[in-house]
Formats: sequence, structure tokens, C-alpha cells
Amino acid sequence: MSVDVATPARTAPEILSWSRDLVEPELRSATARLSESVKPPTYHHFGWTDGGGSGKVLRPAMALLSAEAVGSAPEPALPAAVTVELVHNFSLLHDDVVDGDATRRHRATVWKVFGVGTAILAGDALLALAAELLAERPAQLRILMIAVADLIEGQCADLRFEDRDDVDVAECRDMAKGKTAALLGASCAMGAVAGGGGREQIRQLRSFGEEIGLAFQFVDDLLGIWGEQAVTGKPVYSDLRNRKKSLPVVAALRSGTREGRQLAQLYGKPDDLTSPELARAAELVEGAGGRRWAQEQADQLLEKALSRLHAAVPRPRAEAELTALARLVARRDR
Repeated sequence: MSVDVATPARTAPEILSWSRDLVEPELRSATARLSESVKPPTYHHFGWTDGGGSGKVLRPAMALLSAEAVGSAPEPALPAAVTVELVHNFSLLHDDVVDGDATRRHRATVWKVFGVGTAILAGDALLALAAELLAERPAQLRILMIAVADLIEGQCADLRFEDRDDVDVAECRDMAKGKTAALLGASCAMGAVAGGGGREQIRQLRSFGEEIGLAFQFVDDLLGIWGEQAVTGKPVYSDLRNRKKSLPVVAALRSGTREGRQLAQLYGKPDDLTSPELARAAELVEGAGGRRWAQEQADQLLEKALSRLHAAVPRPRAEAELTALARLVARRDR
């Protein structure tokens, strides 16, 4: 049964609320199958023990709307929506350990509360659960596992960059394609497969998700420097504190400007950066043009993504709603 295309399109917040209402009961039901050893850290991470609430559920929303885009109701894409959220949170649990971040979504991270080992194992359990849930949907499972491999490679590249002084912008973009874009692309492709979409529709929707995913990373890197902790739930200057070779930072370092050279000197210091030094590093990234360039790239990726979406010949209402989510991604503040 297809969605009534005459129904007015919803706003991005309405779409995310709708997605959460559909996905969270299924997510809770799935995670109830986890062992008792990993349930407490997992429930803490999702915000189910303190009433804080889970994350943006962007990836599930993209999967559900991609099913609608090819003419299906959203329900056949629910397993895809749940599993991409499980995989996304698997990566976040590991990310927080790797980066040493103490807070996420305005609460202490799992490793801070339960220990590093438990956080890693909880993430592993979510990945295994995602694979189990798609065991009878091999086409979707293959899409998801390829994305996981790309995500892991992107994370490995991100770590390698921390010890290198010669990272260029092209390498950094490639890293972001794996780290973030692959899973958003998989979300759309899996939703389209679940909805019975044609090969070209699936290809274009996957590309749409990948372009949006790359835009997401550009904006995420901006927020990692200039995001307000009260809004993002992450420590201020978190990426600079970890000497991340994020997209705006690499653009600044490779800019050939005086500010870029000064930033390289700061990044090369053996000691932890002080609060004034972190603030100065942020000023240098902006002065070298890294902030402006990253936002321009996000805007260009948005336009490319919308072109891919239109090429998929989606149902009008689904196209309007996927467009609303894409615009939210490219201009978000959290």
C-alpha cells in the first residue's frame, strides 16, 4: 500500500518525530534481546534510563522515506530503519572511547559510567544484533555490512590522520565518505530495496544519501569546533582538543596562510592545549578560511544530493520530505 501523495508534506521536526514514534518501539523490542550484561550500558546510551531520549533518528527516517519514495508504505522498511540505528549507535559507543569524549546527548558517555571494556562490548553487541535482525533479508544485510566496512575504514583513517602532518583535503573527504556518508547512503538504499524500488531508483537514492552524509560530516566538523555545548551535548572545542584533522582544520592547515601556519604550530605542541589555546586555534581555523570553506562545501553537497533525489523519480510527498531532511542536515546546529 503506497502513501497518499495528496497528504501535505511534513516539516523536518515532524518527520523526525514520526520516525521516532515508529522506530523506537521496534528498537526497544530488539534491544530487549540483548544479554543482561550489555543491557544497562545500552539503555543508558539510548537515554532510556534517565528519560533523556535518544538521538536524532535521522538514518531511520531516511530509510522509511526512501521506501515511500519508491511507492511503498514505510512499514516494510522498519527492519532497515532499526538496524541502521543500531549500527550508528555501535559506532558512537566506539567513537566516544576512541576520542575520550566524556559526554554525549547531554549525559555521561557509556565508557565514563561503565568502563571502556563494557562500552566496546556494548557496541559490538549492537552490531551483532543488527546483523541478526537482517538475517532473512540478505540484500539489505549485504548493503549494511558493506557500509559498516566503509565506516570502520573511515574511522581508521581518522585515527591515522592524528599522527600525520601532511593530510590533504582530498584524503579528508575520502575519510568522511566512509566514516559518515556510507551509512546514510546505505539507509536510503536499504529503504528503497525494502520498498521494492527499481535498480536505478536504489542507485540514485543511495547517492542522495551519500551526498547528504558527506554534508552531514562537514557540518559535524563545524559543530565540533564552534557548536555550543548546551545545544550539541558535546564538550566545547572537542575536535581541537583531540587534535582532529577534521575537514575545516585540514583546509586551514593546507591554506598556505599565516593563520594556517600558526595553527600547525599549535597542533604540533606536545602538551595538551589550554583553554585559551583552544579558543585561539578556533580563531585560526576561521581566519585561514576553513570555516567558510566547510559551510560552502556542505551547501554544494546539498544541491548535488537534491539532484540525485530528483533523478530517482520519487513520489512527490516523499521527495518533499527527504528534501526537508536534507536541508536540515546541511544547516543544523546540533
